[in-house]
Amino acid sequence: MTKKIITLGILLSALLMISSCVKDLDVVPKDPTRIMAGNLNSNPTYTKEVLGKIYASFIISGQGANGGDDIASSDGNFFTTTRALWNLQEITTDEAICAWTDVGISDLNTQTWNKNNTFLTALYQRLSLSITYANDFIRLTNGNTNPQIQQYNAQARFLRALAYTWDMDLFGNPPFTTDKDGVGKFFPQQLDPNMVVARQKLFNYVVSELHGIEDKLGAPGSSYPEADQGACWMLLARLYLNAEVFTGTAKWDSCKLYSDKVINSGAYQLATDYRQNFSADNDYPHNHEMIFAWEQDGIHTQGYVGTTFIIESCSDNDYIRAEWYHGLTSNTNWDGNRTKRSFVNVLVDTLATYGNVPVPTSDTIFAQCKDKRVFLRTKYQWDIPSPSSAGKFGIGVYKFTARNADGSQAADYNPAYASTDFPVFRLADAYLMRAEAEYRLGDKTSAVADINVIRERAFGGTSGDISEAQLTDQFLLDERGREFYYEGQRRTDLVRFGKFTNGDYNWEWKGGQPKGVNTDPHLNVFPIPGAEVSANPNIKQNPGY
Repeated sequence: MTKKIITLGILLSALLMISSCVKDLDVVPKDPTRIMAGNLNSNPTYTKEVLGKIYASFIISGQGANGGDDIASSDGNFFTTTRALWNLQEITTDEAICAWTDVGISDLNTQTWNKNNTFLTALYQRLSLSITYANDFIRLTNGNTNPQIQQYNAQARFLRALAYTWDMDLFGNPPFTTDKDGVGKFFPQQLDPNMVVARQKLFNYVVSELHGIEDKLGAPGSSYPEADQGACWMLLARLYLNAEVFTGTAKWDSCKLYSDKVINSGAYQLATDYRQNFSADNDYPHNHEMIFAWEQDGIHTQGYVGTTFIIESCSDNDYIRAEWYHGLTSNTNWDGNRTKRSFVNVLVDTLATYGNVPVPTSDTIFAQCKDKRVFLRTKYQWDIPSPSSAGKFGIGVYKFTARNADGSQAADYNPAYASTDFPVFRLADAYLMRAEAEYRLGDKTSAVADINVIRERAFGGTSGDISEAQLTDQFLLDERGREFYYEGQRRTDLVRFGKFTNGDYNWEWKGGQPKGVNTDPHLNVFPIPGAEVSANPNIKQNPGY
């Protein structure tokens, strides 16, 4: 998908209305440049433009009249898919805490949310919207014999599978619709009133869909940022990585199998510089580590969403100014997100870096840290007095940047919007997923080898290599934190390792307490939004809510 596609994608809700009202779908509009159900299948260019709308639904607020939001809200940027997903995956964990007082933020900071949390509702609605867009596109392109359109149909099925994966992970038992349901007003149903059973069924459906499109997508690395076989294999590996959470049965062999496919394809390679994955030139062909991402462009994909949101929300006027660290000069320094002392203890190996002494106050950017994945800066003080304390409390994070990896200005520079793609799948994750699978299968030797591939990039050599004796459950979880912090994965990883709610790991303000306390395990799954349960008689609320 090129940047032009996102720009040209039409408002698919209009397509839905047309397809349900026009009986003769062979009617072609007088203006052949206007995309309708009648000519969607007649030219792959039209088809690709509509497909672009489905991709765009995950990253921007909408493409309605005058750039209007697809879902009406007080702030369309605030409630986009990637931004809401990031909040649910990060500020509910040890990796981030947000200083803002907007409704719903404090609940996520402290794991005290309920069924009416606005960010839960936003993400739930957004994922449902993307699934609806994909369903109608798939229905209208099914049976087309044009190879290009068949591939676009497979991409839409991938995007639907990805949306259902997040639904399954976060909400457990979402409503379920497919292209076979058609278009019209009806109350969608869950796969089963029992969340455990429904989750198993949804897992099996998504896996089956991905197997069904595996050979219909482009070759690995052939069409970034469109979904190709590499993206399909990564999603399968991610599903199998979390299979025990989703179904009660581990699938480590399958996780390893699909991680192998990605690594052995030869289509991808680790970026020499870790930071390039989070810079404006993190896309193909500049960077071969990125497998699938939400494309952002300062000119064509504008909005305070995705990486722009992460950069701005992590910036402040005193310690991490967006102008200094990121090259953004307009609407900067929102003074919101930062990390906590507990996660610094994960990210920074203080013993190896500083010895048996406290981190020296003079090393404000952890320059002595041997692990070059660390992009932190100390602020006024490390401890955070309250969940909504100003952003000067805590430790700043500047992992993402709107500049190129070498510090230069992006080719499509905009002073307000980053051109840095938001990574969904990158090669490093294939290595660490395979390492976790190998470890669970009893092959520590191979697991250590895969982990050291990642650590040698981080340490610039073998000084950070680990031995089999050092490989434990805790090390695996910590290493994923070090590699993927602020990429929207932490909550899922903590749940898989049994440390998100109860267990033996707490962090500041978890459960609303300064040092953190265990919370109830029902919080491992978010509630179905209360408004949905009230409006749809077919929806049963998740246990504990």
